[in-house]
Amino acid sequence: MDIIVKILQNIRPEFNFEDTVDFFKEGMLDSFDMLSLISDLEKEFDIKINGMDIIPENFNSLSSIKDLLKKYGVII
Repeated sequence: MDIIVKILQNIRPEFNFEDTVDFFKEGMLDSFDMLSLISDLEKEFDIKINGMDIIPENFNSLSSIKDLLKKYGVII
């Protein structure tokens, strides 16, 4: 999961993502950040995230991001 944290910290270096329950509710990420995160995840893991999966619930925590990546065959 370290690579996910690194990607998030590249987007918003001022936050500690490892101890956060919900990135959006806590104001750590917004919709623009989510698009950057999607792009970075797609590049890093050589995947294409389906539009139906681009919802905040899939990107609001380390656990939800990890679960989404598993869906695309990424093993972390």
